[in-house]
Amino acid sequence: MSDLDVRAITEDELPEWIRAVNAGFLRPLAKVSDEVVANRRESFDFGRNQAAFDGERAVATFRSFPQQLTAVGGAAVPADAIANVTVSPTLPQALKEQGDPHRRGLLSRMMAADLTAAKERGDVVATLIAAEYPIYGRYGFGPATTSAEWTIDVPRAGLDPRWAGPEDGARIDLVDGGDVRKEGPPLHDRLRALRHGVINRDERWWLENTGQRVTPENPWTEPFYALYRSPSGEVEGLVTYSAEDSWSDGAQPQNTVSVQRLIATTPAAERALWHYLCSIDWVTVVKSGSRAPDDLLPLFLPDPRAARLSRQADWLWVRILDVVRALEARTYEASASLVLEIGDRAGLAGGRYRLDASPGGAVCAPTAEPAELSLGVGELGTLWLGDESAVRLAEAGRVTEERVGSAAVADALFRTSRRPWCPDVF
Repeated sequence: MSDLDVRAITEDELPEWIRAVNAGFLRPLAKVSDEVVANRRESFDFGRNQAAFDGERAVATFRSFPQQLTAVGGAAVPADAIANVTVSPTLPQALKEQGDPHRRGLLSRMMAADLTAAKERGDVVATLIAAEYPIYGRYGFGPATTSAEWTIDVPRAGLDPRWAGPEDGARIDLVDGGDVRKEGPPLHDRLRALRHGVINRDERWWLENTGQRVTPENPWTEPFYALYRSPSGEVEGLVTYSAEDSWSDGAQPQNTVSVQRLIATTPAAERALWHYLCSIDWVTVVKSGSRAPDDLLPLFLPDPRAARLSRQADWLWVRILDVVRALEARTYEASASLVLEIGDRAGLAGGRYRLDASPGGAVCAPTAEPAELSLGVGELGTLWLGDESAVRLAEAGRVTEERVGSAAVADALFRTSRRPWCPDVF
C-alpha cells in the first residue's frame, strides 16, 4: 500500500500547496510570499482543498468550492466547482512501488473524495474547465458548453465609422471600477436568469476584476469599462476591454481592442456595445473574447464575414451528481417521456430513470421499466445543458438506442434554441 498521504490540507501546509500548484501550472517556483498565502487563506475552505504528500512535499493538488450554475430555463442549481488540479511531473517513490507509471491514482483518490462529499452535501452537479480533454471523462464529466472567439476586421464590417451611439434614447457611458462594482452584480444576476450555462460571480470576483483587490499573483492593469443604459435608464449591458496601440509605418493607427468580458440582457444592448467597440477611433481590429458559439455578433455586422472565427473549443464540463434533481431543475421545449439507463462507474448517479417532461415542468424518478436510451453519466452531462445532440452521440457510438427513435426523442427534449454559454473561467 502506498505511503502517500492524500487528504485535506491544514493551514500550515498552505504555502507548500501553493508551491505545488505553481509547479503544476508551470509558474515560477520562488518562495511563496506571506501576502500570497494570506490572500489565498481568505477564500479557502480547507476541508475542500486536498493534496497528496510524499513526506512533507505536496505532489498533487485539488480544490473545490461552492458555485451556482444556471440550468436551462433559468433555475440555479448548486454545483461543486473544481479547480487547481495538478499532479507533479516527477514520479514519487511511493507510486513507483505501486507500479503506476501515469500517476493517475492520485487524481482518482482526490476526485473520489471530493465528488462523494459533494453528493452528500446535496450538490446537483460538479463543474470544471478542462485544460486537457482526455482526463476528466473517466470521472463522469462531459463537455457541456463551447467557447468561441471572433476577430473583427473593422474596416470590412460595413459599419458607419461616424456612429455616435444609439438613436433610440439609449446611451453608452465610459465608467470606472466603482460604477462597475455597483451596476455589474445586479446586471449579471439578471443575465444568469436568462442564459443557461452562466455561473455566479461573488463579491470577491467583482473586487478582483475591478482593481479593488490586487494580489501579487494577479497584477492589475486598469481596463476600459462601458455601460449600456436603455432609454428608460436601466443598465442592460457592460463591456470590459483593453486597447493595444499600434501604428503602420509610424503613420497610420491600426489599434486592436481586446474584449475581456461583455454581458448584456437584451439584443439591443449587445448590438450597441459591439457597434461602440467598432466605432472607437484608431481601432481596426476587435477581438471578441470568449463568446457562445451561436453568438449574435456576426449578425450585428452588415458584412458578417468581417467577424472571423478565430478559436472554438469545449469549455465548461459538467458531472451529474443527482439525476432526478438535475433533470427536474431544467425546462423542456417539447412533451415526451423517456426511460434512461445511466451508467456511472463511481456509483454516484447511475441507475434507470423515467423522465416525463413538458413545457410545463418535468418529473423524474427511478424506474424498473425497460430502458429506451442507454448512456454514461458523462454523456448525460453533455446533453443536460442542451449543447449536444443525442442522435449525434448515438451515431458516434457513445449513446445506445434500446428503442429505435429514442435518441431523436432525447433531442426533442434536451436541445435548446440557444446554445449554453459560460462566460467565466475558474
